[in-house]
Amino acid sequence: MFETKPDIAGRAEIETLVNTFYDRVRTDEVLGFIFNDVAKTHWTTHLPKMYAFWETVLFRTGGFTGNPIAAHAKLVPQTPMGRAQFDHWLQLFCSTVDDLFAGEKAEHIKNCAADMANVIYSRINQVPDPRFDPANFTPEQRARYTRYQQPVA
Repeated sequence: MFETKPDIAGRAEIETLVNTFYDRVRTDEVLGFIFNDVAKTHWTTHLPKMYAFWETVLFRTGGFTGNPIAAHAKLVPQTPMGRAQFDHWLQLFCSTVDDLFAGEKAEHIKNCAADMANVIYSRINQVPDPRFDPANFTPEQRARYTRYQQPVA
């Protein structure tokens, strides 16, 4: 019998996602040492912040406060925080979502995670966000971008 996965409906599903994801992170070959040894993540305070963050992202109700860019930037001098690490983080996050959920909110949280990974990566490494490289634009995006670059009369 085919089992249908639920979508993310609220705080309870976000907590399940965050807990499952960070259980995987802690033992991950690429990310585990960054969280455990470099950042020395205090999980009892970090996890509730992540619940609030993702609840704010999906439902605008989580009351998240904080500065994710600054939190990640302070790690740059201590460990590689390059494209490979962010791509791996995103792959692990998306696979966790896919293992647990399916639906509109599940797809939305994966898209938001990709946006977040790109923004944080580009800001802390002081490189252009690859999503905004005109060389990667579709013809429609290129035309729109060109219009935005023209001075307003």
